[in-house]
Amino acid sequence: MDPKIKLMFLDEHAAEGAARYGVSPKVLTFIGGFQNFIYSYNRDELKYILRFTPSTLRTSEGLAAEIEWIRYLSENGLSVSEPVSSVNGKDFERIQGNMMDLYVTSFKHAPGRKIGYPECLGNSILYEECGRITGRLHELAKLYKPMAKRHTWECNEYLLRAEDYLPSELQPILFALDELRAPLASLPVNADNFGLIHGDINVGNFTVDESGEITLFDFDECQYSWYVEDVAIQLYYLLYVFGEDSKSERKVQYELFIKHFELGYTEDGRQMPDSWKDQLKLFLRLREIIVVVGMHRSWDLSQPDDWTRDFLQDSRMRITKGISLIDEF
Repeated sequence: MDPKIKLMFLDEHAAEGAARYGVSPKVLTFIGGFQNFIYSYNRDELKYILRFTPSTLRTSEGLAAEIEWIRYLSENGLSVSEPVSSVNGKDFERIQGNMMDLYVTSFKHAPGRKIGYPECLGNSILYEECGRITGRLHELAKLYKPMAKRHTWECNEYLLRAEDYLPSELQPILFALDELRAPLASLPVNADNFGLIHGDINVGNFTVDESGEITLFDFDECQYSWYVEDVAIQLYYLLYVFGEDSKSERKVQYELFIKHFELGYTEDGRQMPDSWKDQLKLFLRLREIIVVVGMHRSWDLSQPDDWTRDFLQDSRMRITKGISLIDEF
């Protein structure tokens, strides 16, 4: 979260947002959030999420499209964290502030538990389930006829505002981003490989129940892009934890994920997107830039811990050389 935005978010905003959903501010528990302010609350023995999104980051049209997309997926049998209407029957509410407005949305809390690191690593059962739900999501995306429209990949906030968030000494990353845009824009666009994606599937954005079924949430980054990007994002967050001195472990992780993700994705006759393995490198490079931009926007990096320092050093090297996490296998 941009530090300036953090300073502008007040307790009175949280209280007003809670009231719009018939919730007492006393029962709100702050969870955190990378782009948004996220709270949890309980009502009638059920758990819910209350999300505050700065109007500087999202438009009302974009939010309407996000909610419509989630409802469509839920109505068609995909396990997602469903939206909850406000007391006025709205999908989201707008709260006025002195410096910025906030959009408030609420969702049912996803059932099950999160699987973090290192439990998610080397987890073939999990990767197959990730492939299964991603394949079903893409299958539904191909049939989707929305009323509201989300942005396309090149209008991703991290790409549009990279220059604002990165310090001047990281100018080479901006050059690398410019060089990456052309090969991405040249990729074929058709109904089988391009559509509305989740845009941020990772272990932080789903839960797993006792039967192993995944429930997806946090569709805040959904956008029109190539379906391969949804695959590359998941792979990226399983590989980036391995430093440059652990390339052999990274390769094992990559091969295990690819094998079992494809098994789940292609279940029931679904086909992987054309040339998906070849395109993974491009989208891994794109994700790496987005992650670095996001870290500089939202974190205080003046005194990074050892892992963060090493990661940023390795990441800058890869980005400026135009290589991905799987290029040197």
